[in-house]
Amino acid sequence: MSQQASPRGTFLQIAEAVKIQMQADPEMTELPRLADLMRDHGVSRGVALRAFGVLRSEGLAEPVPGGRWRVVRPGQREERRPLADRIVDVISERGLKVGDPAPSASELCALFGAARPTVSKALDKLEAAGLLSAGGQGKVRTVRALPDLEERA
Repeated sequence: MSQQASPRGTFLQIAEAVKIQMQADPEMTELPRLADLMRDHGVSRGVALRAFGVLRSEGLAEPVPGGRWRVVRPGQREERRPLADRIVDVISERGLKVGDPAPSASELCALFGAARPTVSKALDKLEAAGLLSAGGQGKVRTVRALPDLEERA
């Protein structure tokens, strides 16, 4: 069923109202909460979600964990690939060879702005894939195999 199937197009009106809010406030980073839209416009959850769907299809918003929606500004590009893939890119870009020390977890945390447990999980995945040697407290991980970039593409 197409989005225009709604006889009144209420969700389209709500989406338009949110777009106006986004244009008026360039600092806006999150869309209003679903409950707020439901209350302010007197609509059901489904109608509010359809309004968010319109914004998503137009590339103006995207869902984030926790049921919230983030504003996507033109020219704004955020990396969506898994952290392990991005770490492989770092290894390739730096020209690391087999046997070279891999970037430390601390360095990767700073580079990607990720939490240490998140980086550790990504490094463990690369270890399981055979790209990195086992690490541990005080033990430097090394590159065990070079990534096959053609295979990943």
